[in-house]
Amino acid sequence: MKTYSNHPFHLVDYSPWPLTGAIGVLTLMTGLIKWFHNYSINLLLLGYIITILTMFQWWRDISREGTFQGKHTMLVTKGLRWGMILFIISEIFFFLSFFWAFFHSSLSPNMKIGMLWPPMNITPFNPFQIPLLNTIILISSGITVTWAHHALMENNLTQVNQSLFITILLGIYFTILQAYEYLEAPFTIADSIYGSTFFMATGFHGIHVMIGTIFLFICFMRNINNHFSKSHHFGFEAAAWYWHFVDVIWLFLYISIYWWGN
Repeated sequence: MKTYSNHPFHLVDYSPWPLTGAIGVLTLMTGLIKWFHNYSINLLLLGYIITILTMFQWWRDISREGTFQGKHTMLVTKGLRWGMILFIISEIFFFLSFFWAFFHSSLSPNMKIGMLWPPMNITPFNPFQIPLLNTIILISSGITVTWAHHALMENNLTQVNQSLFITILLGIYFTILQAYEYLEAPFTIADSIYGSTFFMATGFHGIHVMIGTIFLFICFMRNINNHFSKSHHFGFEAAAWYWHFVDVIWLFLYISIYWWGN
C-alpha cells in the first residue's frame, strides 16, 4: 500500500548498497595489497566488479528517487547542495595537504636531498609540453561544461548532449595524456620527496578527473533519458561543480609543481 507523508523530508528506504559498497571497497583494498605483494590481481578484479555493480545500482535508485518518485523536494535538494559544497571543501583540504608537503620541501630543501630543488639526478617535466596541453584541455572542458549548464537553463537538450559529449571526450583525452606522461617519466614515486609529492598530487588529481568524467557520463545518459529540466537538475549541477573544482586544482598543480617547482 502506498503511504503519503506530510513533510518535505526524504526518509530513505532500506538499501543493500551501503553494505555491498563497503564489501566492494574492502575487497578492492585487500586485492590491491595482494597485488603489491603477491602480484595476483584476482581479488582486485573482484573488488572492482563489486564496486562498479554497487555504483550502477545505487545511482540507478537515486536517479529514480529524484525523477519518477519525486522524493527530491526543494528542501531535500537544498540539503544535497550543502552536502556537495561540504564535500568539495573537504576535497580542497585533501589537496592542501599535498601542496603543504610540496612547498615545505621545496622552499627549504634539507641536506638529505642536497639542499637543492629539484633534487640532484631528478629531471623534471618541461611545463610547456604535455602539462601545458593538459591545461588547455581542462580549461576547454570547463568552458564546454558551462555551455552545457547554460543550454540546460534554456531547455536546449540537444546542445546539452553535444557539450557534455565534448566535455567527456576532453576528460578522457586528459587521462590518456597523463598516463602517457607517467610512462615517459624520468623519475618514479620512490625518487626522493620530489617523486613522492609529484605522483601523489598529480595521481590523485588524475583519479578525480576519472571520477568527474564518470560523473558527467552518468549525467549525459540521464539527459538522453530526459531526467533533467530547467528547474530540476541538481545531479548535473553537482557534476559541474565537481568538474570546475578539478579544473582549479589542476591550475594550482600546473603553476606550482610543473612550472614554479621546475
